[in-house]
Amino acid sequence: MNENTSTPVTVIGLGLMGQALAGAFLKAGHPTTVWNRTPSKADRLVVEGADLAPTVGAAVKAGSLTIICVTDYPAMYELLGGTGVELDGTMLINLTSSSSAQAREAAGWAEARGARYLDGAIMAVPPAIGTAEAMILHSGPQPDFEAHRPVQLDALGTVTYLGADHGLASLYDVAGLAMMWSVLNAWLQGTAMLRTAGVDAATYAQFARQMAAGVAEWLPGYAEQIDSGSFPAEVSALETDVRAMAHLIEESEAVGVNAELPKLFKAMADRSIAAGHGGEQYPVLIEEFAGPRGG
Repeated sequence: MNENTSTPVTVIGLGLMGQALAGAFLKAGHPTTVWNRTPSKADRLVVEGADLAPTVGAAVKAGSLTIICVTDYPAMYELLGGTGVELDGTMLINLTSSSSAQAREAAGWAEARGARYLDGAIMAVPPAIGTAEAMILHSGPQPDFEAHRPVQLDALGTVTYLGADHGLASLYDVAGLAMMWSVLNAWLQGTAMLRTAGVDAATYAQFARQMAAGVAEWLPGYAEQIDSGSFPAEVSALETDVRAMAHLIEESEAVGVNAELPKLFKAMADRSIAAGHGGEQYPVLIEEFAGPRGG
């Protein structure tokens, strides 16, 4: 048997995502052990060839790589810190959602118990696991990532290493969510406006996709401005953009659509202009995002 399909894997936590992870390992030919508080969640996986461990300790012992995907970090500590669980020498990859601070704390906790630890984030829905569309982020010691990428992790999807800081995967995760919700909310704003003129969501969605793709093309150049700290108005000055924001607010209110979102855009731009940045380009607003604002 090829080495890539002979290394045993353990998956702890069999919610929808955990089941998808275990199923992908089985499909790729890896001997897979599973454990879950409710054993019946493993029934389908057992039929497909998984071994159901009687305890968490037995599950960890069975795999040279242990993937944990549970509700939250307190649940992880409860399970892995319990009696009969030996972590010394274990390669642990935690795909439980968390904050960056929690990820760093968990790394210290695991390493103090002799485990090697990678933190991760899954940027995909369960049905995508095992396909190239599933993006799985990892952060922690690069040698541990490289040692296990060709053996197991590629069975799950597109795996990416972000850096040695264990908190990076969590930060990328929430940064990706910020992009997702911002794009979706902007699309919903436009959809609500156009529906007042009888345009359905499907029709507008095609135009919106073109707009989103066009804006995405600006990001590398805007990133250069942010990284250099220089924001020349090569395309449009912020004081020009804010006039368009005012028009968006006026049009929203005129057609009876909620204007909270564009008002937020304009409030941030107004503060930046008041600070003397009206003649600079839109990425200068990074300063508005760089620090918290009181209500």
